[in-house]
Amino acid sequence: MTKDTEATPSSSLTEKAIWKAVAVVGILLSLFELYTAGVVAMTAMRQRSVFLSAILILAFLTRPPYKGARRDRLTPALCVDILLVLVSVIVCAYIFIDLDGIFARQGDWSQWDVTMGIVLVLLVMESTRRVIGLNLTCIVAFFLLFGYFGPYMPELVMHKGYSIERMATTLSLTTEGIFGLPTAVAATFVFIFILFGAFLDKTGAGNFFINLSYSITGRFSGGPAKTAVVASGFMGSVAGSAVANVVATGSFTIPMMKKTGYKSHVAAAVEASASTGGQLMPPIMGAGAFLMAEFTQTPYVEIIKIAFIPAVLYFFSVILFVHVEAQKEGIWGLPKEELPKLLETLKQGIHFIIPVGILITVLLMNYSPMMAGFIAILAVYFTGMLRKESRISFYTLLKTLEQGARNAVVVAVACAAAGIIVGIVNLTGTGLRFSSLVVSLSQGIPLLALGLVAVTSLFLGMGLPVTASYIVLVILAGPGLMDLGLPLLTAHMIVYWYSQDANITPPVALESFAASGIAGSSPMRTAFTSWKLAKGLYIIPVIMAYHPLLGNGPMWEVVQTVIFSVLAIIGFVVCLERYFMAPLSWIETVGFGASAIALIWADNMTNYLGCAAFLMFCCIQIFKKQKEKTKEALVP
Repeated sequence: MTKDTEATPSSSLTEKAIWKAVAVVGILLSLFELYTAGVVAMTAMRQRSVFLSAILILAFLTRPPYKGARRDRLTPALCVDILLVLVSVIVCAYIFIDLDGIFARQGDWSQWDVTMGIVLVLLVMESTRRVIGLNLTCIVAFFLLFGYFGPYMPELVMHKGYSIERMATTLSLTTEGIFGLPTAVAATFVFIFILFGAFLDKTGAGNFFINLSYSITGRFSGGPAKTAVVASGFMGSVAGSAVANVVATGSFTIPMMKKTGYKSHVAAAVEASASTGGQLMPPIMGAGAFLMAEFTQTPYVEIIKIAFIPAVLYFFSVILFVHVEAQKEGIWGLPKEELPKLLETLKQGIHFIIPVGILITVLLMNYSPMMAGFIAILAVYFTGMLRKESRISFYTLLKTLEQGARNAVVVAVACAAAGIIVGIVNLTGTGLRFSSLVVSLSQGIPLLALGLVAVTSLFLGMGLPVTASYIVLVILAGPGLMDLGLPLLTAHMIVYWYSQDANITPPVALESFAASGIAGSSPMRTAFTSWKLAKGLYIIPVIMAYHPLLGNGPMWEVVQTVIFSVLAIIGFVVCLERYFMAPLSWIETVGFGASAIALIWADNMTNYLGCAAFLMFCCIQIFKKQKEKTKEALVP
């Protein structure tokens, strides 16, 4: 995958022209999205065709066809890029202008329809190769071949096969493929909230949330690491982009963690695992949360209500890992004089709370997330004008609009590619077969089914971004989980949580790699440490499956579940770290691990026995700690 680079003062006229074109397209796309979000709605296919056309243009202009491609003059590579840009405009303009005719010709396609359909599929695949990489591109190609060679497939997934014409038109000229639900969500909710995040960044809200976190947690044991977790929670809850979260908060927190004694790979892993939680924390979760709302036909405000407690538990698990690591290594907080003062921090940035409060209020008033995001962007812009330091000049406003569009390219391209996969799965009926396979292999035991889904997500995470991983996984495995008795929202939330490991799963772990770049640590060592710290991604979904953690039960059961979940997470963490108040013996390690498993088991009696065992081993730890203190007191 190649990265885009900004033009420099020494850039050629050709490069400057490219980046000016990128700026113009980015600004126009952001304005178009704001217009359709808060002013005038547009026919779905027309709105998505304009959106996808702009995204394809940005992809081809910002990502060269291969590493080292010359763009300082009219080279063959640049000619290819220009050609692809023109073709992207023509194909999407064809759909926009002749949409009524396309609808009228459904099932009786013209040669132009078929040609445009094939070209659009190829454009999406090429943009996927450039932006995401070969992994997702090869998966898309595999599904296209699977759709064509259906009669020659193994019996379990055999189907009658579909012609190139049928696949191309279904995927490109209907809402069953590229312009389906994934692209719909990317073109509406996701883009608006990415733009909201860009406005927060340009006004200085990111620095405010980081300083606020430092002032609250910086003086405690392992303070900078806890700051990283809290800051990532704050940032993620309003930005929803995991990698951006790592870069924004990690540039401050990782150096501070290293300064106080954390090893570089641990500091990077803490930031990566904490930033993963930003995708889970309301009010703005990752793109998959908006998809979940659409898939389940559930108001987004209900999604964020049920997501809050599990998200808090995830951050608790990461903070606990951080605390135990700090206790083991003797890492203490920062001196008071090195930390920002809480009251002064609030005084300088309290106005940044206003747009977040407005966003939550508008969502609770049952406005659509798209309208809520539109109002929140206006709110952050105008509240930024309250202070000289946070005011956005006209030039900065244009750069913010451009940056928001460029930040959306990765998610949008992934969604368009995922739309092809979803279209083929629906066309061939493979989703139902895969779900039946999950049910049969699990022998009707939900825990085994969860294990199969977790393993599948692990492999998907090696090649797919989070959003694409969720889409593919929920289409394939979601119905199987529901067949085993899990409620619709619970099944989707479990799959959504499992898909998050795409960010931190070796060997492809974008968050961990981004954090390791800041920390100067080994990328793979960072990725494996991140994976360990983010074990809440695997534990908490199991609790969701067996207990009313999502609020789907009587209040006393929900409270009991939260209490047992907290104890179970503590048990798992100290078992993995082999340290609590003092180092653990092997018997204590096994005991805490067994008590944690018992605490999340489906049987109430087992839960109470697990609670009793947990408290017993806690007492042993307290006794050992007191014994150590007594020994230290006797040493002259």
